[in-house]
Amino acid sequence: MEHTKTREFENMICEFTGAKFCHIVNNGTISLSIALMAIDIHVGDHVLVPNFTMIASPNSVKVLGATPILVDIDEKTLCMDIDKVKLLLEDDKNIKAIMHVSMNARCNDIEKLVNLCKQYNIPLIEDSAQSLGSYHNNKHLGTFGDIGSFSFSAPKIISTGQGGALITNNEELSKKIWKIKNFGRSGGGNDLHDEFGINSKTTDLQSVIGIEQMKKLPWRVKRMKEIWNLYYKRLVDHPKITMIEPNDSRWIPWFIDIYIDNRDELQKYLKEKNIGSRPVYPPINSQIVYKEWNNKNFPVTENFSLRGLWLPSSSKLKDEEINKICDFILEFLDL
Repeated sequence: MEHTKTREFENMICEFTGAKFCHIVNNGTISLSIALMAIDIHVGDHVLVPNFTMIASPNSVKVLGATPILVDIDEKTLCMDIDKVKLLLEDDKNIKAIMHVSMNARCNDIEKLVNLCKQYNIPLIEDSAQSLGSYHNNKHLGTFGDIGSFSFSAPKIISTGQGGALITNNEELSKKIWKIKNFGRSGGGNDLHDEFGINSKTTDLQSVIGIEQMKKLPWRVKRMKEIWNLYYKRLVDHPKITMIEPNDSRWIPWFIDIYIDNRDELQKYLKEKNIGSRPVYPPINSQIVYKEWNNKNFPVTENFSLRGLWLPSSSKLKDEEINKICDFILEFLDL
């Protein structure tokens, strides 16, 4: 059965990102697993994943029986360190894919990573869950690799409650993605299955929400940039605060992150002022579920993860509310 609203939603994503093909799925985590299935990742294969990411990134590898290989990040963008990627590619011949995560929609020299993947004949998956609306060198994030993935969970810049999307410019990969998310069916409206697949379709009801959310996206992109600029103007010059510089003028933050030595004390102070905040992701190698990595050393990830705090970043925040938050932060630092 043709899901007309889902097709309309997919077309809107294609038009916005410049991708040729889009497939809407039921969440952003399963979209990554489907992307890996489409490039033929199997049990025992190794996939490079940054150590600083939401746990869905390595989990999407592990659920297929493949092994996520963690990579430290660089200090300028908090994305996977490409020099470390090169060293791992030289040492580990079982690496079959790379998953680049554009953390908070930031991007390092992804063209360099693309060329490295071509050199080693390894597919590149872009986990762009946080990156809808952000560009690098006038090209939308998610369109550099073989397949890009977005998330539409509740905190994202647009949301369908839960949802995700896969984009690609490769027609063969697009056909494989369609099959995988449709039980491996050979075509629509039949029960003949020539490949393994799962049910990860979305509904037209959710797609209607997505369509309406897409209509609001240009305003949200503009407002999120304004919010970042105000936070940045107020906080960047304080010697105790680190803010990661955007490396592209068309970068749009998903959240506002600052890095400070006494992060936990600041969070407690803001809570006393009825202002919510949240520590950034802990390193994947520190998680109990990835205990085999617990004793490995990832100095850059550990430095930023232990110091990072997400500040209020709703697009509905008013300038006076942001200024008030900044006043409290500066007051705390000058105590």
